[in-house]
Amino acid sequence: EVQLVESGGGLVQAGGSLRLSCAASGFTFDDYAIGWFRQAPGKEREGVSCIFNNDGSTYYADSVKGRFTISSDNAKNTVYLQMNSPKPEDTAVYYCAAVSIATMTGIFYEYDYWGQGTQVTVSS
Repeated sequence: EVQLVESGGGLVQAGGSLRLSCAASGFTFDDYAIGWFRQAPGKEREGVSCIFNNDGSTYYADSVKGRFTISSDNAKNTVYLQMNSPKPEDTAVYYCAAVSIATMTGIFYEYDYWGQGTQVTVSS
C-alpha cells in the first residue's frame, strides 16, 4: 500500500523557519519524483517544489525560489521542505505527492499518489 505522510506543519512567524517532512512507503522511492504542493483557502492548488529521487534534480516555483529548499534522504524514503523566511502568503495546506519519473508529463502535473496534507500558518 502506497503511503505519503506529511509532518512538521504548524504556526510560524514570518521570517522564521519550518521544515516539513514527507515519509513515503509502498513504492520504489528512487524511481519517483516527489513534489510539494500547497492550497490556500479560496485558491487553486499550486506546485511549490519537486525533487527527482533518481538524480537529485530540484525545481522550485518562482514564489519560493531562494527561500525554500527541497531535499531527499533516500535511505529513509523521506523528502523534506525547508521553509526559510516564510511569508504570510505562504499560509496553506501543504501536500506531498509522488509521480513515476518514467511516466511524468511535467514537473507539477498528474501525480500518482498524494498525502493528506499538513497545515502551515505564517503569522505576520
